Amino acid sequence: MALRTTTNISERLYSLDALRGFDMFWIMGAEEIFHALYRVTGSPFWGTISTELTHPDWNGFHFYDLIFPLFLFIAGVATPYSVGRELQKGKTKQQMLWRVIRRGLTLVILGIIYNNGLQLRPLSEIRFGSVLGRIGLAYMFANIIYLYSKQLAQIIWFFVLIIGYWLLLKFTSAPGFPRGDLTMEGNFVSYIDRSILPGHLYLTIHDPEGLMSTIPAIATGLLGILTGSFIKNSLVDPSKKALWMFGAGLVFIALAHLWDLDFPINKNLWSSSFVLNVGGYSLILLSVFYYLIDVKGYKKWAFYFKVIGMNSILIYMSGHFINWEYTTNGFFKWLGQWVGDPWNIVVMAICYVMIKWLFLYFMYRKKIFLRV
Repeated sequence: MALRTTTNISERLYSLDALRGFDMFWIMGAEEIFHALYRVTGSPFWGTISTELTHPDWNGFHFYDLIFPLFLFIAGVATPYSVGRELQKGKTKQQMLWRVIRRGLTLVILGIIYNNGLQLRPLSEIRFGSVLGRIGLAYMFANIIYLYSKQLAQIIWFFVLIIGYWLLLKFTSAPGFPRGDLTMEGNFVSYIDRSILPGHLYLTIHDPEGLMSTIPAIATGLLGILTGSFIKNSLVDPSKKALWMFGAGLVFIALAHLWDLDFPINKNLWSSSFVLNVGGYSLILLSVFYYLIDVKGYKKWAFYFKVIGMNSILIYMSGHFINWEYTTNGFFKWLGQWVGDPWNIVVMAICYVMIKWLFLYFMYRKKIFLRV
């Protein structure tokens, strides 16, 4: 799901690969470990964690809602190191523009393949909105802003996008609903997606990766770009950089919860308060990873996540081409049988993640990385 912006760069952030891997860890099967623990034990503790690894039906926020936007944020952080480096080496903005557009549209195509597989279907059965498509489009437009504007203009763009999106939803609605309606059926964004998107929507009347809600997602990518520029270019001591990012994250979360009173935190709509909330948590996570890994030099513990982060698109797409459950059973069904009920479901969930990691480790050792 992550963009392969982790090319060979002299100023490479180890923490960025590790954080990407930490993020991907949760959707390559780790969440099922905690769901299984709750099913086996019935413990309120594991139940709380299990709930956090699900999405709310509409308004609200769980930890699992952070995974998708964190990837987009990370792609933005990498931009000053990848696109910025190419510009410093003499590439023109036009050359980088076509590279950014190609990457963005490639991800859109991969997203359609992820949703529908490599098969011919009637147009009405195809879902065009996707996680990869959202990342591709938001990454593309955020990088275009980065290429053709200075940092102050990028900050202005960030606020224009989230405030403009708030005003759009506050003063509009679907036909027949009161102005500012934010229900699934009544909000203006879902109505526009129903009206213009071909194929079918994920929830019939709404698509969480629809076209209109990509607008504030651009702001998520821009926040990552601004953060990457701060880490790369600021003369502030690295330890203080981590502290400032952590503090900024707390401020963003506080502002998000204030805005939530008028514009609810809502992943489905990618609401402006959601942008601030996930931006805050992303900044805090990056500050911790950056401080521990790149500032203090504690890298060994993060190697497990780096292996995942270096091939995140590959493992994300792999489920449509590799039957991981079959592979896990092939190697470890005996272990589940030996453990027996009810703990076998926990053991097999752990083995499922381990098989995927070993595959990625093999690719890592062979230096095989799926790049876009």
